[in-house]
Amino acid sequence: MTQPRTRLDRGRNALGPALELVHTGRAPTRAVLTSALGVTRATAGAVATELESLGLITVDSRPGSSAGSQGRPSHRLAVAEDGPVTLAAQVHADGYRAALVGLGGRLVATTPACMTAVADPVRALGEVVAAGAALLRESGRRCVGAGLAVPSAVAEPEGTALNPLHLDWPVGAPVRDIFRRCLAESGVDVPGFCGNDVNLAALAEHRHGAGRDARHLLCVATGHRGVGGALVLDGRLHTGSAGLALEVGHLTVDPQGRPCHCGGRGCLDVETDPLALLEAAGREPGPEPSLLDQAKELVRTARAAPAQGGDATAREAVGKVIDRLGLGLAGLVNILNPDRIILGGLHGTLLEADPERLRAVVEERSLWGRSGNVPLLACTLRHNSLVGAGELAWQPVLDDPLAALAP
Repeated sequence: MTQPRTRLDRGRNALGPALELVHTGRAPTRAVLTSALGVTRATAGAVATELESLGLITVDSRPGSSAGSQGRPSHRLAVAEDGPVTLAAQVHADGYRAALVGLGGRLVATTPACMTAVADPVRALGEVVAAGAALLRESGRRCVGAGLAVPSAVAEPEGTALNPLHLDWPVGAPVRDIFRRCLAESGVDVPGFCGNDVNLAALAEHRHGAGRDARHLLCVATGHRGVGGALVLDGRLHTGSAGLALEVGHLTVDPQGRPCHCGGRGCLDVETDPLALLEAAGREPGPEPSLLDQAKELVRTARAAPAQGGDATAREAVGKVIDRLGLGLAGLVNILNPDRIILGGLHGTLLEADPERLRAVVEERSLWGRSGNVPLLACTLRHNSLVGAGELAWQPVLDDPLAALAP
């Protein structure tokens, strides 16, 4: 005799979608979850209870009523503050950092930034993983996965870094395999994933930051060296056939400009990154703080009034780099027609310094930008590439919580 199916059996396929809705803040109550999943209230309740039993969310069955509301308020849903975490790691031209990332894109803990980036990928990844493993032991949290962000296109399915130019790593370094070995050697027995840092920043911003609810989201960012881009289409990263899409750093914005690592001249990569800004202002980069922090300080100097230490040369350099960035963005708008553009790192700082100038260049030099329908926003998440690396590691849990968390 066939056993009757329970509500949870009927809703088992909804566990992943339900967790993602709570994870991204789109289902703050059971009523919203019921509507979004298209299931009965009883099934939504069973799904929420199962996610709570897995330690992933909390369900408040007695929430307070807001003033003026009528009827019984719906159960409140939230990610579990003390739930599992993922280990996130990032390596860039100025060093590395590790973090623990909870559901909801929460940075549970971070290590201090290390200001050295060694040219040996095995040693570099060993150091950042060891730092993250120590953080994990101190927290006592369960770890469900690990993600790594690197400043390079990462070829799939091999997991190799094809152009880690600013790290002086060999072309084609097998970063995902190295990362997984380092995790095992550090006693962190979880799946390891790897991705391009700007791709992961865009993923994090789309789920939790300035890119929320955008259908066609373009992210352009410069962190410490070079420029990267990413495109999120209907909630999914567009990485191309082999993980190599959106190498926007090699868009030409000044044919007579600086030589680029790719063999061309005047690419976005070498005309709008922190080093380019410092050189345009005639500043000699120092060993510390990071190039990004030095460039951001230069922007602050440019914005200050002369009586407060403002610098006309810095102001001219900032304007020049904004114009170059605007040309690059205009070309991308013509090709991709995004409904939102978010700018990270120094580019976000440049937008905040002179939003009218940057928007004017984009509108003047693009077909679709002239309509004024392409919002330009600065990224909002702190350490968004780290959050994105955590998101990468959370994805198997979001896809199938029961399978991913099975003992």
